[in-house]
Amino acid sequence: MSTSVEKKDESAVSGINDAATSPSSSSLSEGTGINEKKLLRKLDYRLLPPLILLYLLSFLDRSNVGNARLEGMTDDIKMSGDQYLTGLTLYFIGYVLFEIPANVVLKMTTPRIWLPTLTLIWGIVATLLGIVQNYSGYLSSRFFLGVAESGLFPGVVFYLSMWYKRNEQHYRVALFFSAASLAGAFGGILAWGIAHMKGVGGYNGWRWIFILEGLLTIIVSIVAYFWVYNYPDTAEFLTEEERDFIQFRLKNDSDATRDEAFTWSAVLDAFKDPKTWLYGLGFHTMSLPLYTLSLFLPTIIKELGYSAAQAQLLSVPPYAVAFCTTIGVAILSERLRLRAPFIMGSSALACIGYILLISQHRPGVSYLGTIFAAAGIYPAVAIVLSWPANNVSGQTKRCIANAMQISIGNLGAVIGTQLYRTETSPRYFLGHGFALGYLVANIFVVGILWKVLQRENVEKERVREAQGLRPLMGDIGDADGDFLGDKDPRWVFQT
Repeated sequence: MSTSVEKKDESAVSGINDAATSPSSSSLSEGTGINEKKLLRKLDYRLLPPLILLYLLSFLDRSNVGNARLEGMTDDIKMSGDQYLTGLTLYFIGYVLFEIPANVVLKMTTPRIWLPTLTLIWGIVATLLGIVQNYSGYLSSRFFLGVAESGLFPGVVFYLSMWYKRNEQHYRVALFFSAASLAGAFGGILAWGIAHMKGVGGYNGWRWIFILEGLLTIIVSIVAYFWVYNYPDTAEFLTEEERDFIQFRLKNDSDATRDEAFTWSAVLDAFKDPKTWLYGLGFHTMSLPLYTLSLFLPTIIKELGYSAAQAQLLSVPPYAVAFCTTIGVAILSERLRLRAPFIMGSSALACIGYILLISQHRPGVSYLGTIFAAAGIYPAVAIVLSWPANNVSGQTKRCIANAMQISIGNLGAVIGTQLYRTETSPRYFLGHGFALGYLVANIFVVGILWKVLQRENVEKERVREAQGLRPLMGDIGDADGDFLGDKDPRWVFQT
């Protein structure tokens, strides 16, 4: 699996490197003898494949419960539909509670230690889900799975911000997040195949879904201890000249090269910034449709009139389309250096999907609605999640802001897990209606944040003109001395 993911990654990243290198940074490479485009490709091929694979497994292990449900999990454990939903909710409670602490630990340790350790822990928990015998075991497994997975996404977003320039980060975060849609596609195919193991070892097929996919995660986590690197100043695959060049190109573009110690005042600064809460609300309004779709898509399709096996396979095309739109929208957003319009446009596309699901009773048209929904949700989420990584400075504040965004956001997922109830099938008007309402709210929230960032950029430009300063976003200037993070007039927000 890692080889296939890496090949997808290589083909995807090759199309962006030309656009990712700004004229100013290209002029830097001329004096060093380093080919900057080649170096970016080297970073992409070394850093992204393990991260993409870890997130693919993370999303697979959290969402395969929907596939297991179709294969008889609720009947074997003797739990009701409401009890099943409670387990989904507990996952996100654990996820929300431990995201900020997890990023604090990351800042105090290293990515090479922390990220694989998280993967190992959730892999063990995911495997144990396959042998639970009662309702309490199901609940505890889902809760601790959420705890273990909570640190991966915010940790990786912060990690990438320490390697890439600001205008290069969004595409990499989007490529990393695209693993979620790949997980959905692989999950349907794997569940269909593994379900045929029913009876092997005396286990039903749904147990083997958890056991085999969990064991795969454990194996990959061991490899990840040797596959994940720390930061540019210690990465073994770089030469001394390449390390110096990476530090030089980041120096005046972001705060990645600054030696910033962890301080609680920086943590407080993240909580006091209204924009941090808007970033969180931007993801909150996307997380409900994102996770309800990923958790309930097999059930939604089955209730359209298809068999369980057909539903497993029919869950693949929506995710395949979502993968393509996520990459395509990320490339356009990166080249145009625009975030808000693409988020709003993608959310509007997803709205069309839910309108079809609510208004149409014909299976084919409703199924088309799931494709529209996935095609819009995934690219919008990818941009939303990369936004604070682009705009928040310094390091500790950004680390906390990333975790805050996902914590606030996943409260939407907590709500969403209770919406697709058995008594509302087969049309699921309640769940689809909430998802549609949240997407409309996302358009408004992102519009407000867009205006706030534009207004602050105008004020910063006024101050720069008065003080004779140059902007830092993608330009080479003097950022030494007193740097005020994202409050500094030289820091330009990406909108």
